[in-house]
Amino acid sequence: MWDATEVYLVNVTLAVFMSLNLFDMGLRLNLRQAIDGLRNARFVVLTLMWGYVLCPGLAYLLTRVVPLDQSYAAGMILVAMAPGAPFLPAMVNKARGDLSYTAPFLLLTSVVTVVCMPLAVPVLAKGISADAWTVGKPLLLLVMLPMLIGLAAQSVSPLIASRVAPFTNKAVKFMTCFLLILVFSTDFYARGFLHSIGAYAIVTQVLFYSMSSAASYWLSPGLKASQKSVLSLGMSTRNLGAAFAPFLAIQHIDQQAMVMVTVAIPIQLAVASFAARQFARRAPTADTASVAGD
Repeated sequence: MWDATEVYLVNVTLAVFMSLNLFDMGLRLNLRQAIDGLRNARFVVLTLMWGYVLCPGLAYLLTRVVPLDQSYAAGMILVAMAPGAPFLPAMVNKARGDLSYTAPFLLLTSVVTVVCMPLAVPVLAKGISADAWTVGKPLLLLVMLPMLIGLAAQSVSPLIASRVAPFTNKAVKFMTCFLLILVFSTDFYARGFLHSIGAYAIVTQVLFYSMSSAASYWLSPGLKASQKSVLSLGMSTRNLGAAFAPFLAIQHIDQQAMVMVTVAIPIQLAVASFAARQFARRAPTADTASVAGD
């Protein structure tokens, strides 16, 4: 197991990683655009259904079918309850989707994740023994509060927010790399990652992201293709800041659950990038869209 110094360093890094991610998201969210997008009731209902019923249900089913260790299964549930990574707009842009729907998606899922995760995780994740407040407290302090501060800054002065955002974005990338280097350089994580390969942990995540992405795209009737790509990419990317949050509050949690969340970083990037390329091929070209509009 880790010594006290390693645990402290990882916890501090996680706290900074989460806060920066959500602050950066808030700086980039256009609140007016987000509110306008939330008026699309079909998009909102499908986002909630896929994000907090069907995808978590799929994750729970996978943990029952695939012979995962209980700790890996707990990490899978944490990941499943947090749709929508802060880098979603970049993926939607790559997919030539409707960027105006990324703001309402991220705002909606960030708020609902903070509400639903504390209620669902103690029930679904058998390896996590904690009450709703224990899970919810770090979500409020390290996820919701930084995002609200970023949103407030962006609403009060979009110009200042636009100038600060590039620096916070670079800081987020640095902290992501530092976190990966930190956790995988420890003896426990190195062994944990190697163990996860043979313990079906990585295969389970690949199945989860792939199935979530494909199903949410093809089984979301009534949405335009450009809106479906936002929904699908939102389901194949995860707000790992929110998924990491409970680790800071829960005592004696099996660190293999944290391994499960950490390996989600490269896996979701790979699956989302592949999906974005497929959606871009299906998206109409500018000329085609112009003719259709005429």
